[in-house]
Amino acid sequence: MTLSITPLNPTIGARVEGLDLAKPLDEQQQAALEQALLEHQVLFFRNQPLTPRQQARLAMAFGELHIHPIYPNVPDQPEVLILDTAVTDVRDNAIWHTDVTFLPTPAMGAVLAAKHVPAYGGDTLWASGIAAWEGLSAPLQRLLDGLTATHDFSKSFPLERFGHTAEGLARWDETRRRHPPVSHPVVRTHPVSGRKALFISDGFTTRINEVSEHESAALLPMLFAHATRPEFTVRWQWQADDVAFWDNRVTQHYAVDDYRPARRVMHRATILGDIPR
Repeated sequence: MTLSITPLNPTIGARVEGLDLAKPLDEQQQAALEQALLEHQVLFFRNQPLTPRQQARLAMAFGELHIHPIYPNVPDQPEVLILDTAVTDVRDNAIWHTDVTFLPTPAMGAVLAAKHVPAYGGDTLWASGIAAWEGLSAPLQRLLDGLTATHDFSKSFPLERFGHTAEGLARWDETRRRHPPVSHPVVRTHPVSGRKALFISDGFTTRINEVSEHESAALLPMLFAHATRPEFTVRWQWQADDVAFWDNRVTQHYAVDDYRPARRVMHRATILGDIPR
């Protein structure tokens, strides 16, 4: 089949057809996906019924996989985490965030597979950090470029929600010990394209380090709001067996929590990246 890539808007997002993700990618297919990811930042695929093993194999073609310290995973495929609203509190997904920026080397990207979706609702939005950066005025760009910000896992995974059982408390304490707050550039340069992107999100970013607490408290909410302006985003309406593949280095996303009491089950394989520069 011929690979077809259809942009969903001029800023971010494309639908990809003509590829069976359950089969190993050949060199040409992988190169085409890597190029499409650079251009569109998030790719969507319909009708891709992947097993956890196939999903992990697809993600591993692009890098080493992360095992999440909080979320449950597939027992025989621990690199694939389970986001099941019938089992786990996933409210932290209903906030704009870039995955696992509490790591020194945050995710390069992720492959998300829809296993069970509500009849309506439960969409996910992605926002382009590149568009957000380019949409800032030159004086503000000069102010932000070179600054760093603190990212803290407990902002999205607070103790009061994830430490209410002995097992949950032990897991939270161990995660806190292994993942203290880290600092990343406020403006990140993509290691392949060289394009700059705003690299902060409401999910994990707690303060801008080089300015006063008062100044940080004024700047961050403005940047959070700016980065997620509608013209910088794409919204995907899930169907069962859809797959999304996004560049986590230059995007953030928001899973809309509007479908309760319906159930939503997603599997995610997270691809580790490099130190943000």
